[in-house]
Amino acid sequence: MVTTARTPLPWLIIVSGSLIALLTFGPRSAMGFFQLPMLADTGWDRSTFALAMALQNLCWGLGQPFFGALADKYGTARILTLSGILYAGGLLLMANAGSPIWLHIGGGVLIGLAIAAGSFGVVLSAFARNVSPEQRSLAFGIGTAAGSAGMFLFAPLSQALISSFGWSDSLVYMGALMLIVPLLAYPLRGNANSGSQSQSQFKQSVGEALKEAFGHKSYLLLTSGFFVCGFQVAFITAHFPAYLGDIGIDARYAVIAMALIGFFNIIGSLASGVIGQRYSKPYFLALIYLARSAAVTLFLLLPQSPTSVILFAIVMGLLWLSTVPPTNALVAIMFGTRHLGLLGGLVFLSHQIGSFLGVWMGGYLYDRLGSYDSVWWFGVALGIFAAIVHWPIREKPVERTIPVVA
Repeated sequence: MVTTARTPLPWLIIVSGSLIALLTFGPRSAMGFFQLPMLADTGWDRSTFALAMALQNLCWGLGQPFFGALADKYGTARILTLSGILYAGGLLLMANAGSPIWLHIGGGVLIGLAIAAGSFGVVLSAFARNVSPEQRSLAFGIGTAAGSAGMFLFAPLSQALISSFGWSDSLVYMGALMLIVPLLAYPLRGNANSGSQSQSQFKQSVGEALKEAFGHKSYLLLTSGFFVCGFQVAFITAHFPAYLGDIGIDARYAVIAMALIGFFNIIGSLASGVIGQRYSKPYFLALIYLARSAAVTLFLLLPQSPTSVILFAIVMGLLWLSTVPPTNALVAIMFGTRHLGLLGGLVFLSHQIGSFLGVWMGGYLYDRLGSYDSVWWFGVALGIFAAIVHWPIREKPVERTIPVVA
C-alpha cells in the first residue's frame, strides 16, 4: 500500500498561500470594471487602457521566471512580501494617474511585477515542495481555486466600491488590502532546498535545468499551448464588461457574469485538481481548450441575451483556470521541484505573452474596426491549436543520466 498519499496536507502553508492567491488574483481580475469610468473621467480611448493592461500581463509574464528563480534561491516568503508592497504601490499610482504614462507604469508595470512575485507560480512551487507527488495535483487545485475565489469576490466588491466612492478611491482601498500579503507570507518561508521533498531532488544548476527543459519536446509543447490560455482569459477579463455594453446588455450583467466566472472557476479548479490525479493531464488539457472554443462559438452564433451571458459565464468559469493545476503538475512531473519556480515561470511567460496580445489586440482592433468579433474568432482558432499541441505531450519524468561514482 502506498502511504505517501495518506500524508496529511500542510494546511497552514496551503491556507496562507491560498489567501495570498486570492488577494493577488482579485484586483487584476476586476480591472475591466475600471475601464469605462476611468476613460469617462480622463477622456482617454480604449487603446490607452488596453495598453496598460497588456503591459501588466507582459510584466507579469516577464517577471514570473525571475521571481520564481529568486524564490527558489532566497525563499518564497521574501518574494511574496515584495509582491504585496509592489501591488499597493501600483494601485496607488494607478488611482492618481494624471496622464497615460502613469497609468502604464502603475497599472501596467508595477502591478504586473507584483502579480509575478505573488501569483500561482511562486505559491504553487512552495506547495509542491511540501506535499507528496501524489498530493500535488489536489494541492494545486486548492491554490488555483483560491485565486478563482478572488475573482468571485472582487468582481462585486470592485463594482460596489466604484459605485460608492468612485474608481480612484476604490483603487486606493484595494491597495491597502494588498498590504495583508506580507503578513500571510511567513508560513511559506523556505527555498528550493527546504520542504518535505528536498531530499529527493535532482541536483542541477540553473543553466543545466534550462538546457534540459528547452531540449524537451513535451515541455516546449506545454509552453506553446499555455500561450492560448493567456490570450483567451485576459481578453475576456479586460474587455467582456465593455463588450456587453456594446451589444446592449445591462451593466449589472457584467458584474454577474464576472462573479459567476469566479465562482464556477472555484469548482472547475478543484475538479481539475482531482481529475488530474486520476487521468491523463495532456488529454484533459486538450479537452479543456476544445470546450472553450466550442463555448465561445455558441455564444457568438446564438442570440445574445442576459440568459446567454449567464450560461456562457458558467461554462467559461468551469474552464477558466482549470488549465493551471495540470499544467504545473506536468512541469513538476517532468523535472521535479528544485527549479519549479523558474521552469513553471517560463511556461507562464508564454501564457502572459498570450495575455498581452489578447488584451492589446482587443483594444487596438476595437478602435479600428468598431467590434471585438475578430478577436473572439481568433481565440476560437487558438483553442483548437492548443488542443492539438497538448495531445502528444508525454506525462513522465525527463530521462536523465545519473553519474556513476567510481
